[in-house]
Amino acid sequence: MTLDDERKTLRNELRERRRRLGAGDRLAAAAAVVQSLEQLPEFMTDPKVAGYWAIDGELPLHNVVAALRARGQQYLLPCLAGPRLLRFAAWRTGIHLEANRYGIPEPAGADLETIDGASLDVVLVPLLGFDRAGGRLGYGGGYYDTTFAALRERSDTASPVLVGIGYAAQELERIVPAAWDVRLDYVATERELIDCHAGADPIAGSAA
Repeated sequence: MTLDDERKTLRNELRERRRRLGAGDRLAAAAAVVQSLEQLPEFMTDPKVAGYWAIDGELPLHNVVAALRARGQQYLLPCLAGPRLLRFAAWRTGIHLEANRYGIPEPAGADLETIDGASLDVVLVPLLGFDRAGGRLGYGGGYYDTTFAALRERSDTASPVLVGIGYAAQELERIVPAAWDVRLDYVATERELIDCHAGADPIAGSAA
């Protein structure tokens, strides 16, 4: 079985694991993840924080958005900008959204202003699975890995800080890394903020 085959099987298992979470668990996690994130100084102070519009059982970020708004920080959503590439646009209640080709709402409009990933301070990254070394299993599109490819060779925290957002139930013992993977700096769950720097595995494997 190839790495791609293994990841496809694992993605299906993790989707099912996430779907089994009850509505009460999701709401409680949405509140608790804010407390985990508030342990990260950059989340508390830096002006440009990007997140995502939760779909398919992803951990909701409405409590996160409210916390950022209360501190006067900007919240941005990803916009498809090309082959496996994202740009980011500020969002608040009242800004027009349109579904992209994956059915995910993103800011839209003729006067929409976007910025590239390097201009962000903190990025809250959706995921299907994670490990404590910063390994992330996404949806297979490669958008985050391509957008933040410049961070691939970093040895410590650089800007932007990449924070995976997921339920504790999505943790895996180890995700076998691929050459194109970009490691997370932290993972925030409803239980804790995980620092992924200590003992992180080097990126291995080869691109297909």
